[in-house]
Amino acid sequence: MVKVKIMNKGRQELPAYATPLSAGMDLRADTGGPVTLRPMERRLIGTGLYIALPEGYEAQIRPRSGLALRHGVTVLNSPGTVDADYRGEIKVLLVNLSGEDFTLNDGERIAQMVVARHEQALLEPADSLDETERGAGGYGHTGVK
Repeated sequence: MVKVKIMNKGRQELPAYATPLSAGMDLRADTGGPVTLRPMERRLIGTGLYIALPEGYEAQIRPRSGLALRHGVTVLNSPGTVDADYRGEIKVLLVNLSGEDFTLNDGERIAQMVVARHEQALLEPADSLDETERGAGGYGHTGVK
């Protein structure tokens, strides 16, 4: 388990894992009151949270499935990445993909945060790449099985 320092400058409780095997912690809106998203509107929603991740880690901001299923509201740049050297407030870019207004209440769960280890790549210029069975086959290349 990795330790992550967190400051809560908002009014909401700290994120927590819902079950012992959960990968993500729910983030809550810290808006001070209701916010209405019109159809196709996008808005950056604050959480009041600030974190310091250790080197080699990122926090991924992902949609909540229930919000997407029931209301058509999702995280637009999913997954969003919080880098280890970022010290600003964690904000969530929400979009309303439904045909109806959606009212977001202060304290409502709006996204999940997954803390994950990552590597940085050292890119090596090359004139050719090794051959594979798939080759250059792209989107949908492997078909439906």
